[in-house]
Amino acid sequence: MANKFKIIDEKSWKRAKHCQVFRNSIEPQYCVTFELDITNFFKMVKEKKYSFTMALIYVVSNCANNIEEFRYRFLDGKVVLFDKIDTAFTYMNRDTELFKVVNVELTDTLEEYISLAYETAINQKEYFTGPLGNNVFQFSSMPWVSYTHISHTNPGEKDNATPIFVWGKFFERNGKMLLPFSVQVHHSFVDGIHIGKLAYMLQNKLTAQI
Repeated sequence: MANKFKIIDEKSWKRAKHCQVFRNSIEPQYCVTFELDITNFFKMVKEKKYSFTMALIYVVSNCANNIEEFRYRFLDGKVVLFDKIDTAFTYMNRDTELFKVVNVELTDTLEEYISLAYETAINQKEYFTGPLGNNVFQFSSMPWVSYTHISHTNPGEKDNATPIFVWGKFFERNGKMLLPFSVQVHHSFVDGIHIGKLAYMLQNKLTAQI
């Protein structure tokens, strides 16, 4: 998936100073966890017999693609902005309890994505098909635990700016179905306000059933 991108002129880029400050941090990535109301979304998924995982990945990816800051990456030492970001997600083999990482292009419609993602995941034999590129959002889930916080392994690459989206076990509270949802981002590109925009946009989509 060779997505198009443009190289950012850091001399005139409004975020250049902020980017440099956080890029030199010991730990430039940070993670935020919040709850999402998936009551309407969950009902829709059940009625249409969609994969909850594939459907959620599609919705999150569309929302994140609509926020410019989630599409910035470091590439060969330069700052670039991708036109579009695709997906990479973990898919567990229930027999071995080991997961594989599956890369899937983000399609135009939910139905197309679910079909392509499921077919790709089922047919992929390898657990890992190579290092992930810059042009993906990473997804995973921990559906066994309704966690309030989560952390991720640190590969030690400060210029790894790929956002990671994870969710836990959904639960019911006051008649609503809630989902713990986590976003890990690189602070060179994404601030709290941008995570706030994502949370707001995502909640509206889930409430409207996409």
